[in-house]
Amino acid sequence: MIPVEFRGFAWRHAGRRAQAVTGVDLRVEPGERVLLLGPSGSGKSTLLAALAGLLTEDSGEQDGDVLIDGQPATGQRDRVGILFQDPETQLVMARSGDDVAFGLENQAVPRDRIWPRVHESLEAVGFPYAIDRATHALSGGEQQRLALAGVLARRPDLILLDEPTANLDPEGARDVREALRTALADTQATLIVVEHRVAEILDLVDRVIALGPGGALIADGPAAAVLAEHGDHLAAQGVWVPGVPLPTRPSASAGDTALRGESLTLVHPGTDTPALDDVSFELRQGELLAVTGPNGSGKSTLALLAGGLVKPTRGRSTVPGEPRPLHRLPARRLATRVGSVFQDPEHQFVTSTVKDELAFGPRQAGWPKDRVETRVAELLERLRLAPLANANPHTLSGGEARRLSVAGALAAAPGVLLLDEPTFGQDRRTWGELVDLTADIRDEGTALLAVTHDRDFAAALAGRELVLGKGRIAEEIRR
Repeated sequence: MIPVEFRGFAWRHAGRRAQAVTGVDLRVEPGERVLLLGPSGSGKSTLLAALAGLLTEDSGEQDGDVLIDGQPATGQRDRVGILFQDPETQLVMARSGDDVAFGLENQAVPRDRIWPRVHESLEAVGFPYAIDRATHALSGGEQQRLALAGVLARRPDLILLDEPTANLDPEGARDVREALRTALADTQATLIVVEHRVAEILDLVDRVIALGPGGALIADGPAAAVLAEHGDHLAAQGVWVPGVPLPTRPSASAGDTALRGESLTLVHPGTDTPALDDVSFELRQGELLAVTGPNGSGKSTLALLAGGLVKPTRGRSTVPGEPRPLHRLPARRLATRVGSVFQDPEHQFVTSTVKDELAFGPRQAGWPKDRVETRVAELLERLRLAPLANANPHTLSGGEARRLSVAGALAAAPGVLLLDEPTFGQDRRTWGELVDLTADIRDEGTALLAVTHDRDFAAALAGRELVLGKGRIAEEIRR
């Protein structure tokens, strides 16, 4: 058990004018289990990265001190384990057991002690497969449990969890929380966890620290006391405080057909079971169609086929006025017909600045320079990204990155927008902003299809809902 401390800590990311956090003074005592709350952009992940020794001199500018057991955090990396939002960023080996062993091998743990610790850690997180299971064959929740096993196997004195369930579907998130409860019961390590969804994590912590913009301290104390005294303020700042109602934006009547999917089917090579099987639907102007269902039901596959990004085995996806199926259109033309927003915003960023990211689509579509500049300026203002015009997209907060991904998909003015899990990783405030932004786009006449596990998002916006099961439409719900 070790203490951690921030003394006047400030950090500015390279290429950014404003500091991510400034003047942070905090101390966590040995063995404490702390929930770090705050809106998107308040610096929570920056503080965890600092404790993990990941903020190097060439990645930004630091003031003040970050101490672990009285020593600079950069020299204490072997004593710290960190679990990130996206498990794919932490898995480095092809086989599951090798992935857990990787950290131990890098710490020069004796060979005869490595595999007993691998098996012990996999058992602690409830990993359901043998050690030779391919990591690419795991679901998101299984990947996150494997990454957690890799953290625990090193037996760190400080465990950092950065929204460990934010990018998971409800079932995967539930499995990871159960794994955390079981695994943390067997360690006395100091724990600091960042999580927007407060209700699901309260039983793991004994102290709550709430931060405002720039890492300013709002509240610090037992969870019940902090939420009772500051709950409304924290909800307004973006924290998912239990019991606070969410906004809704019902749709008006839909217009003409904007996209039609006909008997869409996809069978992967080497398999007999279709990932998507004979799915037909219409998407209309001015409506949001939610696509829901359990993991593996074909939701993301439907979005890829509908958007023309993958060639179907059978069937086709079309838009009015375009005789060819979408998957046969050149990329430049497709971008002006259908925009796609992927689950992980960073997977679609291709330039080094926000303004260039917004200009990329229109330039590829052959727009003249003055029209591109006008469109970029419009989107920067509309999505409140103007102060970040010259920032690197990969340094944005979760809410900022999501707004940029939506803006980038809209840049070439397509009539249809496809969203894959648009609310993953959003705090309450950025969730509400995303609901409003999506409703505004819908109400201007754009047709939207949203793949989502977020029941609140579907209830707030969707006029219709397609429920998929085993690659087929199990139910259609009209609101």
